[in-house]
Amino acid sequence: MVDIVVTPGSVVAGTNSTRDIGTAGETITAGQSIYLDATTNKWLLSDNNGTGTRQVHGIALNGASLNQPVSVHKAGDITIGATLVAGTDYWLSATAGGLCPRADLATGMDAVQVGIAKSTTVLAVDIQDPGVTLA
Repeated sequence: MVDIVVTPGSVVAGTNSTRDIGTAGETITAGQSIYLDATTNKWLLSDNNGTGTRQVHGIALNGASLNQPVSVHKAGDITIGATLVAGTDYWLSATAGGLCPRADLATGMDAVQVGIAKSTTVLAVDIQDPGVTLA
């Protein structure tokens, strides 16, 4: 399996969405996993291969370039704009901003669960980060 392929124009927050708004610290596309950088107070792409980027605080609801506003889906249902497998859990991947099924996690990656697919289009976001690196 590979990262889910998101169609940015199809990303829509559900009615139970918990949201935040902030400033992009780099180019972000709707549907990418992002985190709030404590130093710059800007939203950056999450990346399971990076140092200090192995965290997810939400999913971008819109595209934004450096210093533009970005709306962030933090919890609840989101139509992610990708084909999902109902009942499958999705995790922070080794691609900046990417999400993948658990089967794609590899040794040395952090176990950061983003959500579980409720259907082939809707992801129930409930971010879990126990601080565990896979051995």
